[in-house]
Amino acid sequence: MTIKIGKANDNDYVVNDSHVSRRHAQLTRDVDGCLLLIDMDSANGTYVNGSRIVKKRVSPTDVIRLGDRYSLNLSEVLKSRNDYSVEFAALREIYDKYIEQKVKIQSSNQFKTRVFQSLPFALTGLIGISIGFMGKGNPILWGGSLFIAICAPVVGIYLGAKQSAKIPGQLQDLANRFKIKYVCPKCGTFLGEIPWESLINKKQCPVPSCKAKWVDE
Repeated sequence: MTIKIGKANDNDYVVNDSHVSRRHAQLTRDVDGCLLLIDMDSANGTYVNGSRIVKKRVSPTDVIRLGDRYSLNLSEVLKSRNDYSVEFAALREIYDKYIEQKVKIQSSNQFKTRVFQSLPFALTGLIGISIGFMGKGNPILWGGSLFIAICAPVVGIYLGAKQSAKIPGQLQDLANRFKIKYVCPKCGTFLGEIPWESLINKKQCPVPSCKAKWVDE
């Protein structure tokens, strides 16, 4: 990818500013895939974060100035070639975090459900053993032990079912947030739950009216 920047109309990105040269700069990608800004021997210079440069690696967060006053928006320059590879790369973290949180919700709730359902049975057994040592033949203690033996498992099953019922709601909330963020950076179309690694093989948005480039070639 090479994007020519300057005042002349035949540039890829035309800048209408009297302090910008006709062939002011060009933006390319180096062998590592990083953006490289090159000054094309302009009259008033190219500046990155306040320092004049001849050639420098840049990112969309850098402050770039052409000449004395023109601020260059790197994201807009890339979009002039329908290149959304930088924004698309950021979707990888969004997808990975979604899967991580989804697994966490499922495993955490399954664990809590098992605890709620099994703990009352274990507790009942311990209480029964304790009562056996404390008061053999005592009808009050025996009645209390029977009551606990019946009620504790019922309570455990209820709490387990209640915990299990939370899972669909939590997963739905997570999915709703994911649908807002995991979209084509240009047209905003939701990309489904397709892994980022699979989407990058498509190289561009499948929406006919968009065709945003996800991979710079």
